[in-house]
Amino acid sequence: MTELRLSAYAGRRGATYGLGPVTLFTGPSGSGKSTVLGAYEALARLGAGDPLADVFPDPGAHVPESARPDAQGRRGFRIGCTVDGPVGPVRLDLAVQAEPRLRIVGERLTRHGRTLLTTALRDPGRATVQAAWLTAGATPVTRAPLPDDLLGTALLPLRVAGATEGQREVLAAAEQAVVGLRSLFPCAPEPSRMRAPVVPGEGRLLRDCANLAEVLHRTHTACPRRHQRLAAVAGAGCAGPVTGVGVQELPDGTVGALLARGARPATPLGRLGDGELRYLALALTLLTGPGILAMDRIAELPDAMQCLTLLTDDLDRGLDGRQCSALLGLTAAIAADGHIRLAGSVREGTAAEARRTPGVTVVDLTP
Repeated sequence: MTELRLSAYAGRRGATYGLGPVTLFTGPSGSGKSTVLGAYEALARLGAGDPLADVFPDPGAHVPESARPDAQGRRGFRIGCTVDGPVGPVRLDLAVQAEPRLRIVGERLTRHGRTLLTTALRDPGRATVQAAWLTAGATPVTRAPLPDDLLGTALLPLRVAGATEGQREVLAAAEQAVVGLRSLFPCAPEPSRMRAPVVPGEGRLLRDCANLAEVLHRTHTACPRRHQRLAAVAGAGCAGPVTGVGVQELPDGTVGALLARGARPATPLGRLGDGELRYLALALTLLTGPGILAMDRIAELPDAMQCLTLLTDDLDRGLDGRQCSALLGLTAAIAADGHIRLAGSVREGTAAEARRTPGVTVVDLTP
């Protein structure tokens, strides 16, 4: 995703944000950092096929306060994005009715100014919208009803045959948009849940990183190069000399992790500070890929070809200056390879250093 648009969403109107390889939003409390990142995640979840009610459990909270209901008592919000890729920039724009009933009342997919898909609410009594997508054959467009609680763009690969040039253009644009939206991993490490040993499982890192020890156990055995690189950067964010990241299998069947200290005794994860744990978890997400993260993997694309975006609100929460500096440098270096991007928020103090870090874009939301 290269652009996020909040046309009328919560406290934002007509707002457009360009997204680079590393984009950090900053501003005082209440400036809308979480709102912007929440809109990004909402679009990603819709792209993954989540129902509208699951994505917006409190839809009224996203309606601009100044929005007045129409004669039928309807109010809503509008968001959109641009996803770049092999077919060029593809724009997706949504109009969502929040009141009196939550539904998508308008959707538009465009490429190079050409409308490929449009939907509109024709009959308020039905749980459908009327969709029209480009055919460019004997019939210029194809019309059909689509559910009003799902993203129409995500349904097109199941509905469009690809028999005409126009249909193939629609499919290519829709697939690019969906891949771009689904390639998101929201990461919100919670140190209080990361300290205890855990029962081995699938070995995919959860959003709150509560199973960090399990994932480190997996990378230690299955991804030795990544694990060694994590051990190399661990010393920049953890106190004292760090010579490696070790794992241990405990008698009760659980696994734990610890920091090796050379000749000194190893330190179990449970004894690390909050900032150290968050630093380790965030570094791990940057150094790994979709196969290690608990996310909606895109089976149609090999992991090596997927561009993963990490979404991290309060990136610098609990981190000191040394840890922030090390994490910013690691993020910029990883993003420069082109396979991992990051969108997050930071405090104003961290933003000053982020502006000095090559490859990092800082967006100031100060009113």
